[in-house]
Amino acid sequence: MANFTTTTLEKYTTEPDQLILMTVRSHDQFNTTIYEYNDRYRGIHGERRVLFMNKEDIAARGLKAKDLIDITSHYEGEQRTVEKFIVVPYDIPKGNVSAYFPEANPLVPISSVAKTSNTPTSKYVVVTVAPTKAEKVPQAQKQRQQAVPA
Repeated sequence: MANFTTTTLEKYTTEPDQLILMTVRSHDQFNTTIYEYNDRYRGIHGERRVLFMNKEDIAARGLKAKDLIDITSHYEGEQRTVEKFIVVPYDIPKGNVSAYFPEANPLVPISSVAKTSNTPTSKYVVVTVAPTKAEKVPQAQKQRQQAVPA
């Protein structure tokens, strides 16, 4: 005999410019061990600092494919930022974005954990994105942008 339980889902709200980030593994990755910088599941080659975004979310922020962006997480007044990620249009629900871990791990707030398991909330991180300032973009960075699909 099985015992089934239900859980009431909490309702979360975000500010108009905020997105919900989830971290994911790539193909050729086992836990945090990365065997290759290619992800044949998502068409990425030789790169991992990417942010998968819905095309409407990209356009709404005045961005385009392959733009370099900085990502900032927001949790209880605390902000954490990672720099120089590449925008990748992807079939993901509007309002949601995705990035590889461990590259996006610095965005996960240390004190944001699941209530029962106490695991980090790596699948629900409130973020905003902004273009990387031009002075932060070295010439070598432009080569990285060729590693992602148009």
